[in-house]
Amino acid sequence: MDVKIEPGWKEKLKAEFSKSYFEQIVHFLKTEKMAGKTIYPPGSLIFNAFEKTPFDQVKVVIIGQDPYHGPGQAHGLCFSVQDGIPPPPSLVNIYKEIQKDIGITMTLNKGDLTPWAKQGVLLLNAVLTVRANEPASHSQIGWMQFTNAVIEKIDKEKEGIVFLLWGKFAQEKQALINATRHHVLKAAHPSPFSADKGFFGCRHFSRTNELLLQQGKDPIDWKI
Repeated sequence: MDVKIEPGWKEKLKAEFSKSYFEQIVHFLKTEKMAGKTIYPPGSLIFNAFEKTPFDQVKVVIIGQDPYHGPGQAHGLCFSVQDGIPPPPSLVNIYKEIQKDIGITMTLNKGDLTPWAKQGVLLLNAVLTVRANEPASHSQIGWMQFTNAVIEKIDKEKEGIVFLLWGKFAQEKQALINATRHHVLKAAHPSPFSADKGFFGCRHFSRTNELLLQQGKDPIDWKI
């Protein structure tokens, strides 16, 4: 199968695209569409995180779990929603922490995080598709094997990447990361259910920029 994905990533992940589990993902998605199921994000945006953040530009990785499952929300970047869609509660809390941490007033009616992605922030959901209105409906079809391979590729072939692991699910990915080569920052999930248990006050945005500057890399402009 010919996967439409940024050339650098395509080269790095070509072994994954030829494995049987990936063929099974493709078959599953085709079967879902033939059965009339609505899948988010649209096919052209499934690999949007890789398109917007080429492999050689990755500096920061934020790991999410599952795409948003409502109309017009998901566009292949974790925590991000398409233009014109109000930011969901977790993203609102992310904005609040940015405001407290570095004093940037975030625009609460804009939820598209593409400006971060274009600066080297890989916004990676562990599962890349979902059935409309059915959270985690594609969590067992093989996507996690693929995205674990993505994390392992970054871990082995790059150095000094800042990984932001928010919540228990993302923190389980620490097992794939060599913390002597990279920087791992952990906090509670920004969801309203857990943000006040350690996400608020984590200062991950200023800390990320300090770590990038220490390596001579450009900091991230977090303003949207």
